[in-house]
Amino acid sequence: MLSEIAREAILGLTGEDYDEDQQEAWAEAAGDEAALARRLADHLTLVATREGEPVGFIALADNRLIDMLFVHPEAAGQGVGALLYDAVEKLAGARGAKVLAVDASDTALGFFQKRGFVPKSRNTVPRGGVWLGNTTMEKTLGEPPTTH
Repeated sequence: MLSEIAREAILGLTGEDYDEDQQEAWAEAAGDEAALARRLADHLTLVATREGEPVGFIALADNRLIDMLFVHPEAAGQGVGALLYDAVEKLAGARGAKVLAVDASDTALGFFQKRGFVPKSRNTVPRGGVWLGNTTMEKTLGEPPTTH
């Protein structure tokens, strides 16, 4: 179920930032339910639901790295991602985290910047024979978000 949300989000929301080959390779990797289950096994994972159906999820690794944040295209722009992020930030802070990090896709860059994350490095990662760009970002907890 979560792999389907990730796949639909990649295919439905990232077209302005990634070409079709990049989207397909990324979606194929994200759509592997068994691999996703293994990846999430030791993460704190929160799932947002609407009418009992999952519409988005966020995964926190090692109480400091936002490993994944995906919202189904039908729920995008309705505050689901913000709700998930706010909850994970509060939980991480309550568990002693001083900094949160994320490797943000080009599509998610603005989302994280609005929440006070600062770009640290630009990366390229291989997915199914193509390369995808993302940006490592960090936020010191306890600092107010910046406004742009």
